[in-house]
Amino acid sequence: MTEKQDVERTLELNRSQSWEIEARSLWGDAFRRLVRSKTSLLGLGIFLLFVFAAIFGLALSPYDYLRQDLYALEQGPSWAHPFGTDELGRDFLTRIIAGARTALFVGVFVTILQVGSGVLIGATAAYLGGWIDTLLMWTVDTILSFPHFLLAVFINATLENPIEDAMIAVAERTGWQWANNTVYIDYVVVFGALAMVGWGPIARLVRGQILSLRAQDFILSAEAVGVRTPRIVLRHLLPNALGPVIVAATAGFGSIVLAESSLSFLGIGIQPPGASWGAMITENMGVWRERPHLVAVPGITLSLIVFAANFLGDGLNDALNPRSRQ
Repeated sequence: MTEKQDVERTLELNRSQSWEIEARSLWGDAFRRLVRSKTSLLGLGIFLLFVFAAIFGLALSPYDYLRQDLYALEQGPSWAHPFGTDELGRDFLTRIIAGARTALFVGVFVTILQVGSGVLIGATAAYLGGWIDTLLMWTVDTILSFPHFLLAVFINATLENPIEDAMIAVAERTGWQWANNTVYIDYVVVFGALAMVGWGPIARLVRGQILSLRAQDFILSAEAVGVRTPRIVLRHLLPNALGPVIVAATAGFGSIVLAESSLSFLGIGIQPPGASWGAMITENMGVWRERPHLVAVPGITLSLIVFAANFLGDGLNDALNPRSRQ
């Protein structure tokens, strides 16, 4: 073993041990600080209830959210149907649960796309610098200069027909009938629109974190002994930039769910037979005076999820903020 390899191994071992101790202390203190916050616990409780309903709710419901009952049209709340039925005789509580599944699916998948793209682009811009950094940050600034929701509406409307044609062609060539399902097409369009407008803030956040970390002694030491760039980024930089990204992703989850419901409300998001809280509000706007709960229930449910995500994001920010440890 050469002297350079020995120094690199010693540095890596010392850094790994100190980072593990620091990480355990950081996450342990953050968890204790999080559970002391009443608003954070409230947000966490609502969020866990939402996740449970989205995953297990349809299996526990005695009704199919797509099943129409001509003998139960527009019924009011009762023991059999706690939120009544809609104009097609579908149980409205089951429809709300199906909307929760849609919100969770869209929220998680779009968050993964946004965070993955933002981390990759932000880390690349910060570490490589130069014209690459300038080009990537110019792209971020251009995207951020537009109102996010209006840009999502434009992208959604632009992508809908090409994606629909592409998926129909896939279904014809492969025989995959699911690709010809309008609900799946709606999902793909919404995923693309929301992911394309939401990665910019994550990229800027990661870039700032990595630029500040690059000046730290342990990064300079790793570079001095010849540790490869991918190892420095994956082993040292990204783990230390993880906290702010988690906070941003948690707080952004509510915005994604709200954006999906807003697109569906406008008729360009998840449409029937798919279940979306925004589409439910649109469907029942004509009867809101006679049956206001058909509009109020999906609206209140959506508001609770957005508030829960914001409460939880604020709590995580306070818990993981190093300045609050002083």
